Amino acid sequence: QVHVVESGGGLVQPGGSLRLSCAASGSGFSIYSADWYRQAPGKERELVARLTSRGSTNYADSVKGRFTISRDDAKNTVYLQMNNLKPEDTALYSCYVRVDNWGVIDDYWGQGTQVTVSS
Repeated sequence: QVHVVESGGGLVQPGGSLRLSCAASGSGFSIYSADWYRQAPGKERELVARLTSRGSTNYADSVKGRFTISRDDAKNTVYLQMNNLKPEDTALYSCYVRVDNWGVIDDYWGQGTQVTVSS
């Protein structure tokens, strides 16, 4: 069983930065791919950033040039560096991780971490 926990959210002023972490714990697995999603109140969940199994990245147009997704395989952790934050970035951010567990691909969601951008 793999347990996924996000951290790093909080309150930040417009123009500020945050780095979110998505840590996967357990044994005998490696991260295959990972996505960061966000959902603001009254809005649908949207895909913010994707890190594919081949290491390529994709971003929502609204965050291109400001957000960066990365991974640390030694720590089984995926990060989302968010710069030049805007009030419209306020949302609950969740990570979706697919892991390779001895050749079997399983997927897991974290519980989310709140990001609030406000002056």
